[in-house]
Amino acid sequence: MDAGTVTLEDIRAARERIAPYVRRTPLHPLPGGPLLKLENLQVTGSFKPRGAFNYVLAHREACAAGIITASSGNHGQAVAYVARTLGLRAVVVVPENVAATKAEAITGYGAELIRRGRYSEERIALARELSEGRGLHYVPPYDDRFIIAGQGTVGLEMAEQCPEMEVVVVPVSGGGLVSGVAAAVKLMNPQVKVFGAEPAGADRFARSRKAGHPITLEKAETIADGLRVLTPGRLTWEVTARHVDEFRSVTDDEIVAAMRRILLEGHLLSEPSGAAGVACAVRAGLTGWRAIAVVSGGNVDLPVLRGILSSS
Repeated sequence: MDAGTVTLEDIRAARERIAPYVRRTPLHPLPGGPLLKLENLQVTGSFKPRGAFNYVLAHREACAAGIITASSGNHGQAVAYVARTLGLRAVVVVPENVAATKAEAITGYGAELIRRGRYSEERIALARELSEGRGLHYVPPYDDRFIIAGQGTVGLEMAEQCPEMEVVVVPVSGGGLVSGVAAAVKLMNPQVKVFGAEPAGADRFARSRKAGHPITLEKAETIADGLRVLTPGRLTWEVTARHVDEFRSVTDDEIVAAMRRILLEGHLLSEPSGAAGVACAVRAGLTGWRAIAVVSGGNVDLPVLRGILSSS
């Protein structure tokens, strides 16, 4: 597989590899809105185990001594869950202000937790350093072909569940999910439109596309803790350049409104990062069974949820 290329065969191979360990998540209608792809119902509460299982299973021998990763929370939970499932040691580097729910889940799966900084790049640097010092294999959070192919299984499922789909909206962090979904969807049907949804305070892909090259934000300010990444990944930048039609930004207020709507009208729980795609779809007026928004995760802290429920 060439750099920047993820094939349909790669994604299908990932699905076969991870099938015993992950769920095929359903589509669910949001009244007056799009269909929702419910990755908040995936094991560990987000889409992340798809890529983590695909990566570790494909590098089983290299991972035998243990694995380490960097994460805002959901990828860390996935890696910890993968390690417990496969009988491996795991270390997860998280931000200093990691959501308590996510930190508790990571340690609950038996992984060691280390806190560092606020942004993805800080955590990744420390995790890579520790991987050498401790003899652990580093599992990348998004910028890797096996991770992208694993996340692409979400797109395969959507294409099979709704062959008539015309538009897909995906939350964007480092780009692993949107890269994989876009590759799967576009390679099966190039006519489907794929939009990436970014917080207005962390719109690194949109700005990079406008500039014509990856740029690095000075800061990323958003309620969506899982989307606080300062720069696109190298591989995810290349894959999205091929397969994502447009990146669109949404405000934190729109994300909160989407969370309330998912909960009160869809009767489902999402986290801020997971609701960004729905917020984008609502802003665009996408409705009906030909439009799908990925709800990428549901691991929300209770204080955040209380604040959202009490807001007008």
